[in-house]
Amino acid sequence: MDHQPQSDADFLEPSVLLDETHYQEGFKNGYHDGLSSGKEEARQVGLKMGFQVGEELGFYQGCLDVWMSATRIDQNAFSTRVRKNIEQLAELVSSYPLSDPENEQVQDVMEKIRLKFRVITASLGARLEYEGRPASSKQDVEDL
Repeated sequence: MDHQPQSDADFLEPSVLLDETHYQEGFKNGYHDGLSSGKEEARQVGLKMGFQVGEELGFYQGCLDVWMSATRIDQNAFSTRVRKNIEQLAELVSSYPLSDPENEQVQDVMEKIRLKFRVITASLGARLEYEGRPASSKQDVEDL
């Protein structure tokens, strides 16, 4: 009688092993598919974010170019305090680590640039704002 239960167990063992084999095969296939699609998706997100950062920095640099040109034409176009803030913003924009996106200070530098820009525009009484970032940032969160 002992022999009969082992025979039943042996009968079920191949189907259990087959199920486990299919599970492992499916896992491996899914993992490799996810790895390749994840790399492509990460590349696309990186390109998009890089473009947005470049666009925002270009906006700030364009404003700096206009303000610096105005200063070259007329030294008294802006107060000493505003000129000092413009110089500080120029230093911040030029110090942004474009070629090192993994730099941990990237966010800090960008926040300092945004803050300094707001200080300058407030001092000038100008209602000037980079509008690309807020709309695209909200869209990015929705995309993810």
